[in-house]
Amino acid sequence: MRQEAAALRLTPADALAFLESRAHLDPTFASFVRAARAHGATVSVVSAGIRQVIEPALARAGVDVPLYANDVDFDPTGWRLTFIDDSDQGHDKAARVRAACAAGAYTIYVGDGVSDFEGALAADEVFAKENRALERFARGRGLRVRSFATFDEIERALWATGSPGSPAGPAAAGPAGR
Repeated sequence: MRQEAAALRLTPADALAFLESRAHLDPTFASFVRAARAHGATVSVVSAGIRQVIEPALARAGVDVPLYANDVDFDPTGWRLTFIDDSDQGHDKAARVRAACAAGAYTIYVGDGVSDFEGALAADEVFAKENRALERFARGRGLRVRSFATFDEIERALWATGSPGSPAGPAAAGPAGR
């Protein structure tokens, strides 16, 4: 990832404009966050992506949640990534999940990609974006996983009246990015 980033010469404004035109948050994510809070759950975004790109996307969607992601220096001679830790993906998402579990949280992991594999293994419950790498990984490992297309599906699955999948206690969830 560092080598790929070093080849980029876009200014922060150009990079954000490019990404805004192509990357969009699920329009039901803000509602999901409100529902989670109403049920006493905590939502955090744990990403192997870039904080300076994710923060504006969350702000545009009106979502204020803790964000754990990598940093970038938009150096004109080539971007320089600063990883959040020394793990293979630049962010050990499983460590965040284990910390939430150790604090007594019922953890719900939401993800889609390769960087989500270990985090999903550490969680109490997993939602995987349908037809993506995390879903294939979880099913291949025989893990109980629920597929989703949008966050309103997760909201209904967790907090529908009488839902058998409703967590017993506070949840830590994170729509992990790539």
